[in-house]
Amino acid sequence: MNILFIGDVFGSPGRRIVCEQAKQLAAEHAADLVIANGENAAAGYGITPPLVQELLDAGIDVLTGGNHIFDRKEILPFFEQGAAQGRLLRPANYPGTNPGSGVYLGKTGSGIPYAVLSIQGRVFMPALDCPFRTADRLLENLPSEVKVVLVDAHGEATSEKQALGFYLDGRVSAVVGTHTHVPTADEKILPGGTAFITDVGMTGPYDSVIGNDKQAVLERFLTGLNKRMEVGKDDVRLCGVTLDIDEVTGRARRIQRFALSENQK
Repeated sequence: MNILFIGDVFGSPGRRIVCEQAKQLAAEHAADLVIANGENAAAGYGITPPLVQELLDAGIDVLTGGNHIFDRKEILPFFEQGAAQGRLLRPANYPGTNPGSGVYLGKTGSGIPYAVLSIQGRVFMPALDCPFRTADRLLENLPSEVKVVLVDAHGEATSEKQALGFYLDGRVSAVVGTHTHVPTADEKILPGGTAFITDVGMTGPYDSVIGNDKQAVLERFLTGLNKRMEVGKDDVRLCGVTLDIDEVTGRARRIQRFALSENQK
């Protein structure tokens, strides 16, 4: 089973390159499942119902979340209404009273069952429930026939994401890190058969500071003033990983990074 995971989609440049290239990329890799982190799709902060639909129409099967998932007030009733049949996730370790879900169960076009889990770290992040024990609980409740399980580990600290990878090794197919918007070069298959990467990087403008206009960020650092952030514009890239998973055992056979520029077809 081939999976395409697209890193944090940042603002209109990120959405644009996804709409332009995601379907073609999925076809080139014969992807059975396409996942993207969508929590920064609305000008870098949150996501709105129309943007959810835009990304789903672009070929995304499941959208994962993170600490910005609730930034837009209009997303709360959308979650309460089912969030596109559950295909938009918020981190599972948010308080249970929050709308939405952190796990999606689906089947590929050929009938292979799979699960996508969205989990947020706590180091240098808002205080949520323990991501390790949350993952335990979610895995315990998955149907026995689901062997292919992908975890989006949305966290700031490299150490926490790596620890989560080792903790879940052999129990999930892949643990892919998001949130820092900087791709790491440590993709590997862990001893138990779980694919891992600390961070897949951002899908958006790389002539920026993690997606934001670099001049505005510099002024913040130099003056200490809370200057309004704007989305960067240039050097737009589509970043993520492709995964080859054994659908019978759930073990990963391959993980490979990719980074495509906007003018690269």
